[in-house]
Amino acid sequence: MARLRVLIAAFDGLQPSQVRPGLTPTIHRLASDGVTFARHHAVFPTVTRVNAASMVTGRLPGGHGLLGNTLVVPEWAPYRVIPALAPELGTIAEAMGRVLLAPTLGELLRPDGLTFGTVVGGSSGNAYVQHPHAARVGGAVLHPDFTLPADHYAPMMERFGAWPPKRSPEIGRIRQAADVLLGYLLPEVDPDVALVWFPEPDTSQHAAGVGSPPAVEALTAADAELGRILAELERRGVEPDVLVVSDHGYSTVARRILIEDTVREAGFPPGDAPGGVTVAANGGAALFYVHDSDPGVLERLTGWLVTQPWTGALIAGGVEGAALGLLPADLVGLAGPRAPDITLSFRWDASRTANDFAGRADSAEGAPGLGTHGSGSPHELRCVLIARGPSFHQRLVSELPSGNVDVAPTVLRLLGATTDTALDGRPLIEGLRSATDRPPEASAPHRYEDVSRMGAVSLVHCAVIESVGHTRYVASLSAERV
Repeated sequence: MARLRVLIAAFDGLQPSQVRPGLTPTIHRLASDGVTFARHHAVFPTVTRVNAASMVTGRLPGGHGLLGNTLVVPEWAPYRVIPALAPELGTIAEAMGRVLLAPTLGELLRPDGLTFGTVVGGSSGNAYVQHPHAARVGGAVLHPDFTLPADHYAPMMERFGAWPPKRSPEIGRIRQAADVLLGYLLPEVDPDVALVWFPEPDTSQHAAGVGSPPAVEALTAADAELGRILAELERRGVEPDVLVVSDHGYSTVARRILIEDTVREAGFPPGDAPGGVTVAANGGAALFYVHDSDPGVLERLTGWLVTQPWTGALIAGGVEGAALGLLPADLVGLAGPRAPDITLSFRWDASRTANDFAGRADSAEGAPGLGTHGSGSPHELRCVLIARGPSFHQRLVSELPSGNVDVAPTVLRLLGATTDTALDGRPLIEGLRSATDRPPEASAPHRYEDVSRMGAVSLVHCAVIESVGHTRYVASLSAERV
């Protein structure tokens, strides 16, 4: 127990506007006492496993290689869409040696003799990517379906019993995650850095809508469990630095687009056939993989997408797509060996919907009126980071842009750990009491535009990028038809 120095509490899908004294009193109190990073950003696509991987690697999606909750891993199976879940990811790791293309926090801490442990009440894929090499480098992953190393599973289950079944709201799993953190991870694994991942309000907002009564109930329950964890740590005489983070914000589904069916109806065969396109749906985003990256098919696919009313910004995976007027992958953090040929952010708008939350988006998943994420909407890209503890300033609101890609570099800085690994993120020294170096300066938000012209139709793809030093944050992705 005495080793715990950093506690990360992740609230899946928490929006900054939901941090209120009546709804999340524990988080609100931490914000009032510590540092609020008021311009915090998810990475795009704004889905959980992509952002979890960026949190623990300090790399943008192109760098860590997990570009969706569903995706193609081309060097393993070039035409197969896989769900990023533990069985599939484990199979890839066995065949290829690793799933992520970058080391995770547990690996980065190992040379300094430090360990990372995590308790995840959400998806198995989220848990797996947080620390896939725990059996080799130390630490642990504890999840309802498995543990890493595997020999933790039986004693965890014997001590706490089966996890409650997945349902909305996830009250049972929220409580069990806190129990397992306090009653197993901390005493038995004794990590220097611990992460607890609450699956709410995400589960309930998907099922019942953004800010719906079930989501409110679930979020309040998760906040109370964080309060219980902090009270127990205080009773045990442990005062870690605490980071409260969310993986993405939220939108309300405007229209559901059955994207793969629509692509097939447009005449594109499955991706394993010549002229084919493999489609991986990710809520408000979709990934397209053209068979052999055929330039002619890529041009035809782009021309068709430009004419669709639900198409937002289009991002190229390579130079052929950039030549067609799509946004370059490196601009938005998608450049890398696993980049799709085209990544689509569905159209979004800022209108207010049920329960007075702003933001609607077309989506490949979910019914109209329910919650969604994945797109480049600012309502999904803006998320939460709050820090309190002995290393952080008190009662500070930072207006410097920050992002989930900064979590791992900041944890390394807190622990004095060093790494030769190149990171896309930066340590958030503006929030640290002991930092003597000045934070890098923020550049003014910059709007980038590229134009795809297909016959009489032109689609202007727009990306708003914020930068601090070498680190870039996507603030919004959109498109305008002219």
